[in-house]
Amino acid sequence: MKKFNVKLKKSTIGCTDSQIKTIRAIGLRKINSTVEMTDNPANRGQLYKVQHLVEITVLK
Repeated sequence: MKKFNVKLKKSTIGCTDSQIKTIRAIGLRKINSTVEMTDNPANRGQLYKVQHLVEITVLK
């Protein structure tokens, strides 16, 4: 199963409340923090919602 490395690149200041909650649900707290996620539809939906704030790299 594919996995993603997700890194928070921009601040959540000025974002909507739902975007901030999504970032927190992913597990990102500070800028440059990194989390590994599995590839499934729920996680893809979360990443799509905050794609302008994060950097996503696909792991093999």
